[in-house]
Amino acid sequence: MRNETRRRRLVLFPCPYQGHINPMLQLGTILYSNGFSITIVHTNFNAPNPQGHPHFSFVSLPDGLSENDISTGDITRILTTINDNCKVCLQATLEKGQKLDDIICIIFDEHLYFCEAVAANIKLPSIILRTTSSATFLARYALLTLQAQGYEPFQDSISHEMVPKLHPLRFKDLPLPKSEDLKRAAQLVVDSYTIRSSSAVIWNTMDGLEQSCLMKIQEEYYCPVPIFPIGPMHKFASRTNNSTTASLLKEDSSCIAWLDKQSHNSVIYVSLGSIISTGEKEIAEMAWGLANSEQPFLWVIRPGSVSGSDWVELLPKGFRDGVGERGCIVKWAPQKEVLGHEAVGGFWSHCGWNSTLESISEGVPMICKPCFGDQRVNARYVCHEWRVGLELEKLERKDIERAIRKLILDDEGKDMRVRAKDLKEKVEVSTRQGGSSHKYLNGLVDFIMSF
Repeated sequence: MRNETRRRRLVLFPCPYQGHINPMLQLGTILYSNGFSITIVHTNFNAPNPQGHPHFSFVSLPDGLSENDISTGDITRILTTINDNCKVCLQATLEKGQKLDDIICIIFDEHLYFCEAVAANIKLPSIILRTTSSATFLARYALLTLQAQGYEPFQDSISHEMVPKLHPLRFKDLPLPKSEDLKRAAQLVVDSYTIRSSSAVIWNTMDGLEQSCLMKIQEEYYCPVPIFPIGPMHKFASRTNNSTTASLLKEDSSCIAWLDKQSHNSVIYVSLGSIISTGEKEIAEMAWGLANSEQPFLWVIRPGSVSGSDWVELLPKGFRDGVGERGCIVKWAPQKEVLGHEAVGGFWSHCGWNSTLESISEGVPMICKPCFGDQRVNARYVCHEWRVGLELEKLERKDIERAIRKLILDDEGKDMRVRAKDLKEKVEVSTRQGGSSHKYLNGLVDFIMSF
């Protein structure tokens, strides 16, 4: 801990989704361990639980979101509304609630770009946190260019073609947003990626994983300020005493006792993240694919994630009795602990960036079923760049059974496991003393202290 920085306060503002809250709170944990005081400013919508981080101060802001806004599930609409509504309130809160002399910097999620203007107004430095991969950053820039050329949405005739100068991505892998208003979504990307007055960018990635993308971003002037790739941040955060969960959902740790009874590398862990929903047909195909694979499975089914059902009511008849003790179903799991368990041999994932990093960090190969946005980019890199996963093109029981058996039992899956273990070692080296992420972290602390 750098004691000389104690009591110098940082204000952190996460985007109000699980995949963004986690890395921001991990960053807060890392910076707290380096001597800074941390204030988390957050929206009322999806507010983080302060009890998990007793050393932080938490300040809630009214976000102006209506029940109708939230119920649409339109992330672009929700984030645009927050950016429109929170600027004045944040500035007033910072000026009245904290002595500005105590605050040395504001760190904000890239999608909450209004924070940059607030920081400039009150003469404070600001730093951007990007919680996606650097490959996604490049892909979104390419998407904007292609949309301007009339490729909106992409035609089936070119969907499998490679995107020029963006290997290994195909047109179908580009991060189309989960929004009906593509023009508004494109503007959100522009606003999120335009650096106006911020001093630096923190990235939850590492050189050993995305060196070529990070170099391209700097060499082609996509980012005119210093970049600090200090990922995977959960690895640094877990080494401190303040590494408790930031989950918006209650984790069911009973699944760990079930995992303890399973054979080494035998279990397929299934979790499609905190946003994705499925229908009755899809859940049935998943269920029978898991059953027919004859492999033990730990399946996270988030309450309300199956349309027309509160939880597991729409699972097909006979499924649960048929799999018996071979299957464990929970509402939410302690994912990092699950992935670190020796019984887990594969992770069927939506390929959000946090899940991807967590799987790589534990050397667990993946079955990839991306749905929207950056998940497509991540899945393509997992399967065709790092070669530690299989992409599930169709959500059909035969394909699911085949993918699980290939990953857990076949030589191809064993080879992926070897490559995954190599990536795990790269993560360990990068985050240890002298590693690239560790050096960038020290550089970040020194950079903040220079303000």
